[in-house]
Amino acid sequence: MNLLKNSIKTLAFTGTMLVSVLSYAQDAKPKASPAETVTGKVKGANITISYSSPAVKGREIWGALEKYDAVWRAGANEATTVETDKDLTVSGKALPAGKYSFFVIPKQGSTWTVIFNKEPKQWGAYKYEAGKDQLRADVKIQKLSAVQERLKYEITKTGFVLKWEKVAVPVTLK
Repeated sequence: MNLLKNSIKTLAFTGTMLVSVLSYAQDAKPKASPAETVTGKVKGANITISYSSPAVKGREIWGALEKYDAVWRAGANEATTVETDKDLTVSGKALPAGKYSFFVIPKQGSTWTVIFNKEPKQWGAYKYEAGKDQLRADVKIQKLSAVQERLKYEITKTGFVLKWEKVAVPVTLK
């Protein structure tokens, strides 16, 4: 009789735990802007870019969600970071080995400004300080023929490129 009672209690406990676990698993939703990391080599340097990847979701991005002529964190949530283990240059300007927050200033024209800031741990661009910039460089953007729904970074043979909505922002590293 005790064995039967213990078996029933064990079965009831196991069932309750199973229902609880399954309920939790169903409540877990994908993040709106999931964290991503890309790595690669450029000019012998190991490059790591860490960012959160928002989606377009039918919104107007440039000039609306992301204002023109304003510093943007180049992703979502925490500021995007770019890390290199070797000294490089961007538009002839020195980028020493290290980890940087990466910002972009979108503009209405075909040239946007990219910024490598010495403070890698920042939430968005809310406490961004221009005095901590390692370098700023103007880059020519490219128009994409199709919408890039999720923001993404790609490391190329010559540097890296940020793609989102219908814009690509290539950054050449030497």
